[in-house]
Amino acid sequence: MIRFLYADQLHAFPRLADTMFRDRATQFHERLGWDVSVDRDGWERDQYDDLNPLYVIWEQPDGRHGGSMRFLPTTGRTMVNEHFLSLTGGVRIASPLIWECTRFCLAPDAKPAVSAALMLAGGEILRNFHLEHFVGVFDARMIRVYQLLGGTPDVLGMSGTGADAIGVGLWEFSQVAQDKLMRRSGVTQDQLHEWFAAAFPTGVKAALALAG
Repeated sequence: MIRFLYADQLHAFPRLADTMFRDRATQFHERLGWDVSVDRDGWERDQYDDLNPLYVIWEQPDGRHGGSMRFLPTTGRTMVNEHFLSLTGGVRIASPLIWECTRFCLAPDAKPAVSAALMLAGGEILRNFHLEHFVGVFDARMIRVYQLLGGTPDVLGMSGTGADAIGVGLWEFSQVAQDKLMRRSGVTQDQLHEWFAAAFPTGVKAALALAG
């Protein structure tokens, strides 16, 4: 199932949080070789995890992390604006209609459907928070994955060549993409609504209040 959780809610799901940050260390530090920090507990966290981001997390039946993404409003601090301005020609991406998506991570044993389910959940955030786009930094090696899932970004800028290139892109969510992701994930619209309602039972105003 999908859980929509702010950082200050993770304490209620200790196994989910522990395995998410450990899987991030495995993916970003060990497998991709990114210059990220891993603490003594084996967790990969950064300064943006301290800003109470909204996480979308696929929870496996045993409570472990299956995959996740991290979201922050671009009206506040973001990685794109603080570390990757060179990729956008110095133009800051800041709008109440755009949130940043980072740390797309999959557990080592995640099934292919998990990626599609996470992207569907991102679309649920777009709809419920009345957003138009997500912005994010991506590894060129991910472009093929995005194409398969029907979520290819509008590239704002790139640096480097080949598999080592990195870029900044804008994502939107069309009905065509949603239908494709539902087929790939096996997740229904009713399930998405149910999972979002469980996270924010009093509606979007409460969700926005939690976002601070």
